[in-house]
Amino acid sequence: MPLQNPPGTAEIAIPPLALRPWRDDDAQALHEAVQESLGSVGRWLQWCHADYDLDAARQRIVVCKQGWDAGEQYAFAVLDATGRLAGGVGLNQLDERNMRGNLGYWMRTSVNGRGYATHAARAVALFGFEALGLQRIEIVAATGNLASQRCAERIGARREGIARGRVLMHGQSEDAVVYGLLPVDLDQAAEAQNAATSS
Repeated sequence: MPLQNPPGTAEIAIPPLALRPWRDDDAQALHEAVQESLGSVGRWLQWCHADYDLDAARQRIVVCKQGWDAGEQYAFAVLDATGRLAGGVGLNQLDERNMRGNLGYWMRTSVNGRGYATHAARAVALFGFEALGLQRIEIVAATGNLASQRCAERIGARREGIARGRVLMHGQSEDAVVYGLLPVDLDQAAEAQNAATSS
C-alpha cells in the first residue's frame, strides 16, 4: 500500500556517493553494471541475468519511476564520486498500516569492498524513517548471501531468524535470514561507528 504524502523527489549526498531517483538516461549504465555483475549480484537477485538487455534496463527504470510517483517504492541510483553508476538501493513492499518497508541494495562487482552498500543502505534507511515515517525496516537475505547480511548488521539491523523458503532463487525456494531495523538501531550503530572513528 502506498504511503500518504510521498516525497516528490529526493537526492542524498553522502560523499563519496550521491543517491538520486533513477532517470531515463541511466539505462545504458544500468545495463553495463548488470552485465559486469552477473557472477556476484546475479547469484542473489533474479532480475540480474545474462539475458538482461538494454530494453530490460529501460523497463526497470520505468517501473522504478512509476513506483516512486505512486508512493509504492523508492529506488535510488547510487553514483560514485566520478558520477559512475555504482549500484542501486531502495525501499519497497511498503506497508502504510504498519509503517513498515523492505530495504534492498546491490553494488556492481568493480566497487565491492569499498563500503558503498553500507553507506547507501544507511542513508536510505534514514530516508525511510525521516521522510516516509517508517517505524520498521526489514532486510531479507538468502542464507548464503553473507555480504548482504554483513551490510545489514553494519547499519544496525538485528538478525531475527531464518524464514524457510522465503526467497525464490533461480526457480528454487531458499531459506533467508530476516533482519529488523528500528530507528533506534540505526542511531546506535551510527554512534558506535562515530566513537570507533574518533578513538
